[in-house]
Amino acid sequence: MPEDRRIFTDLTVLENLEVGRRPPRAGAPAWSVEWLFALFPNLAGMPQRPGGRISGGEQQMLSVARTLMGNPRLVLLDEPSEGVAPVIVEQMADMIVELKKQGLSVLLSEQNVPFASAVSDRACVLEKGQVRFAGTMAQLEADEAARRQYLAV
Repeated sequence: MPEDRRIFTDLTVLENLEVGRRPPRAGAPAWSVEWLFALFPNLAGMPQRPGGRISGGEQQMLSVARTLMGNPRLVLLDEPSEGVAPVIVEQMADMIVELKKQGLSVLLSEQNVPFASAVSDRACVLEKGQVRFAGTMAQLEADEAARRQYLAV
């Protein structure tokens, strides 16, 4: 899922979802519009609204939902919490947890440490292209030196 959303602003929410539809894939969860509207209730209330007339957080949700219509086995989320309201960040965290429950693998690139900590099982800290830490989130949270040096926490 691209960081800059790349939704079709002239298409409705429903049309944006249909653009992403792909046939089911072996070993991947099969997503439907109904299931995605349950996962993203904000979008369910505006299926006919053009993508350009929804908030930035709702556009972020729409981008994720459109990606899921492709029935992927793995989703790379690039900074999903960036530039969205705190209430949307909470909804995005709930959504990621639900995706994991459905068996979808999620690779998250995120600078918001509390957000990443809430949804991630493992962490990999990169600095200038080098892996500086790799382990579980619990290990990272327990490593005070790594937190101070790499996370500014």
